[in-house]
Amino acid sequence: MSSTEAAVPRHATITIEGTNKSATLPLLSGTLGPQVADIRKLQAQAGIFTFDPGYGETASCESKITYIDGDEGVLLYRGYPIDQLAEKSTFLEVAYLLMYGDLPNNAEFETFNRGITMHTMLHEQIRRFWEGFRRDAHPMAVLCGVVGAMSAFYPDSIKINDAHEREVSAFRLIAKLPTITAWAYKYSIGQPFMYPRNDLSYAENFLYMMNSVPAEPYRKNPILERAMDRILILHADHEQNASTSTVRLAGSTGANPFACIAAGIAALWGPAHGGANEAVLKMLGEIGDKKNIPAFISEVKDKNSHTKLMGFGHRVYKNFDPRAKIMQQTCYEVLDELGIKNEPLLDLAMELEKIALDDEYFVSRKLYPNVDFYSGIILKAMGFPTTMFTPLFALARTTGWISQWMEMIEDPQQRIGRPRQLYTGAPKRDYVAIGGRE
Repeated sequence: MSSTEAAVPRHATITIEGTNKSATLPLLSGTLGPQVADIRKLQAQAGIFTFDPGYGETASCESKITYIDGDEGVLLYRGYPIDQLAEKSTFLEVAYLLMYGDLPNNAEFETFNRGITMHTMLHEQIRRFWEGFRRDAHPMAVLCGVVGAMSAFYPDSIKINDAHEREVSAFRLIAKLPTITAWAYKYSIGQPFMYPRNDLSYAENFLYMMNSVPAEPYRKNPILERAMDRILILHADHEQNASTSTVRLAGSTGANPFACIAAGIAALWGPAHGGANEAVLKMLGEIGDKKNIPAFISEVKDKNSHTKLMGFGHRVYKNFDPRAKIMQQTCYEVLDELGIKNEPLLDLAMELEKIALDDEYFVSRKLYPNVDFYSGIILKAMGFPTTMFTPLFALARTTGWISQWMEMIEDPQQRIGRPRQLYTGAPKRDYVAIGGRE
């Protein structure tokens, strides 16, 4: 053993002050990142649990899929930097990578691509679900309902202990989410559903189902196709976030994969998670003009105003969100392709970014732009209404969710999720008849 190896601590000891109780906790090391203390025997040895609201300091699982270093602004999918994948890869290549652990060769990709393509159509009876929703139903409500019901239409792929059925359900979810998402949009605007086309790429097929109509020929746009592909890659997975943890927690009960992904969609619906890019557009709209930025910044700094700077800062990243730089570049490409020379929201966003990054108040708090800061502007320019921002996020993240779910099912350490609590309610008390209560 080298001197370096000898210096690495292997255990941590917790001693309960004033008692003779203590616990020796093994320290586990991953491929990257800090060591973690294994607290599974803490209660047995020391008689205590840990208290960690939001699980911000607790590793809930072991995973080989995604790594984040928030201090350095690093995001890796299976070891590959996100900027390299966004620049050089395609979404379906990334989907294969997340599911199987390595980038595919030509033969593997051809098989995988064909498998996804052959599953893009929905069972025809599922069309009736849309008729049960109000015309103004939020698309996320549609996604929750339809995805959750898929187990009733595809019962041949819900046996979670069958590796083949797990893979089939994964293919179906990844393939059908674009169709479900596009149909949710079409239903909301009263246009006919467009069936998927097997001659189009994953991203282009989604744009086709979103934007085409039977009365006119569809015109492909490689720039917008690439932008959509890049957006999907950037949102494909993000470690153990709220929705991914929800998928894993639901999956730990033995629930079928369609129910688990529906649970993830429900968690993503929250404005603190999947609705952040919509909030950025709302904020920019409320600012209205560059001249109003100083007053807005002052309100953000005022603790009594409750005004928030949306699109800056992140729960994990304490440096630049590595996805934000790619999104900024994509934003310019899309606006240039669409001939949008003077986009007020983009000009306003850039001025706000410049002022915020020069302000010690935000710099000292490490409030840097995140992926949501530019994504809303891109999607708005491409014609997506704000109600479709979160469904598009769900479409991309389904690949990560299903990969995490498959990894969890195959993990021999997997057990049903059961967080503990710090009880602060009433102590034990006896029942008093209603006539004797004060």
